[in-house]
Amino acid sequence: MCVAVARRLGHPDDRVYQYHVACLLHDVSRAGLDRRLFGKIWSWARAHGIPTRPREWRAVHPDTVYGRETEAFLSRYGAELEAAGIPMTAWAREQVEMRLGHARRLRRRLKVVRPALRKLGLRWASWMQDVILYYYYPEKLAKARPWVKQLAEILVACEQFEAYSNQRRGRDYYGRKKESLADAFAYLDKLEQEGILSAPVMAALRKLAGEGAFDATIAAARGVALSRQEKQFMRRLHSGGALCR
Repeated sequence: MCVAVARRLGHPDDRVYQYHVACLLHDVSRAGLDRRLFGKIWSWARAHGIPTRPREWRAVHPDTVYGRETEAFLSRYGAELEAAGIPMTAWAREQVEMRLGHARRLRRRLKVVRPALRKLGLRWASWMQDVILYYYYPEKLAKARPWVKQLAEILVACEQFEAYSNQRRGRDYYGRKKESLADAFAYLDKLEQEGILSAPVMAALRKLAGEGAFDATIAAARGVALSRQEKQFMRRLHSGGALCR
C-alpha cells in the first residue's frame, strides 16, 4: 500500500525500494510482542481514557521527561494494573515499552537486524528510522526534508487504514467487534486535521482506494471478502493528488 501511494506521488524507484524495506520493518520494535498481554494492557488504558502514544501522553502530562513515558506510565498506573489482574512483571513492562518507549526499543532492535540487512545487500539510511518513528514522534521530523516527511505520512496513513480493517488486531488490541471503512477514514481525516497527514497523501490514498488498488489487502486484513456496500464505499473515494518535492 505504501509503495503504491509513494509511486503515485512521484517518488523515484531507488528511494521507494529503500522505503519498502523501512515499511516492512516498521514494527520491528515490537519483536516478541505478547498479543494477549499487550492487548490487555492497552485495552485497559483505552477504557480508562489513558493516553497510549508518546505524543498523546506528553500532551496530557507535559511534566514527563522526554523519552521517559514508559516510566511515567508505570509509576502512575502500575498499581491499578496490578489491581486489575495484570501483574507488572518485567515482560509486562516490556509490552508498555513497545508503545510508550517505541523509539528506544526501535534503536535496540535495529542494532540486532542491521547485520542481517547488510548480508542481504540492503542499505539502511537514517531517514528510514525517522519514517518509522513519525506516528509516535512527529516532532522528530519537524525539520526533515519534505520528501522524508511525506513518506512518513504515507506509512502512517496506510498502516492506520489497514489497522482499522484488521480483524485480528481489532479483537486482540482494541476489543473491537466489527471493522468499518467509514471509521478508518474518519480517523485518517482526524489525523489530517491534526496536521499529521497532508492533503496530497490523503488524496493519493483515496484515489487508489477508489480505483480498487487496496481491495485485496483490506479483504485479507478482514479475513473475509468485502461486501457490496463496502466496495461501493471504496469506489466513491476520489480526490486529486500532488507530486512530491
